[in-house]
Amino acid sequence: MTAPTKPPRTGPADPASGPPSGENLHAPVIDWFDENARDLPWRRPEAGAWGVMVSEFMLQQTPVNRVLPVYEQWLARWPRPADLAKEAPGEAVRAWGRLGYPRRALRLHGAAVAITERHGGDVPADHARLLALPGIGEYTAAAVASFAYGQRHPVLDTNVRRVFARAVTGVQYPPNATTAAERKLARALLPEDEPTAARWAAASMELGALVCTAKSESCHRCPIAAQCAWRLAGKPEHDGPPRRGQTYAGTDRQVRGRLLAVLREAHGPVPQSALDRVWHEPVQRARALDGLVADGLVEPLAGGLYRLPLT
Repeated sequence: MTAPTKPPRTGPADPASGPPSGENLHAPVIDWFDENARDLPWRRPEAGAWGVMVSEFMLQQTPVNRVLPVYEQWLARWPRPADLAKEAPGEAVRAWGRLGYPRRALRLHGAAVAITERHGGDVPADHARLLALPGIGEYTAAAVASFAYGQRHPVLDTNVRRVFARAVTGVQYPPNATTAAERKLARALLPEDEPTAARWAAASMELGALVCTAKSESCHRCPIAAQCAWRLAGKPEHDGPPRRGQTYAGTDRQVRGRLLAVLREAHGPVPQSALDRVWHEPVQRARALDGLVADGLVEPLAGGLYRLPLT
């Protein structure tokens, strides 16, 4: 995400003014962001809307340190959507490397094709047109409209949801899936003017990423600790549904990753025998390969050969 233009201040927040609300959260969080925001390439003006969109696809369920090198290589090779659209979708999968969840690469390629065909190669600024692009959901459309174009939209990623859950709702973690109540709260907390709203979206996300983290919140560094409902309640332990863990070792995801690694490194079609060597258990290996084919990430050919997709 890019950092929207710094808006004018309307005055400092008063921690003693009552329960947390948009009016007394905006200024301290945005001021903290102005001082502590990371210098990330997709936040720089030269990134443009395409750079913001690429970053949003890559950052889904993937930490910044893993995204940075792939992002820079991607933008160097495909600086505009039309550059990516001209390539086979398999090249997007190859360049995705080991970021994980490689279907995101196919979706980003599909979005690039649609942008080229429908919008003259420019990422649309209109939220509804963003949402109509293939592979673009509620979060990504709002993020691009906000971070790239400075618009007023609630941007609810995991970090923002956690900040709102703790600071306003008074619980340790948000629900496993975004709820209507969270969307309503996010809309209620949005500043009225667009520049401040865009800055607030970026700032609240950064606060969740750097300070109000899932495993080790740093309340002593938090600009709204004095107002945080969860902290004031004594930090009660999470008592909702168990939080989903992200296991990897021994799963079909791991097998899929090893199969794709062979195909990414190959310069042509790969025989079944080469894929058979990456995993010892034949049933799981076959299931993983079938899943890759069904997802459009691998293309089967005659004679037991496989390749990354060309169409």
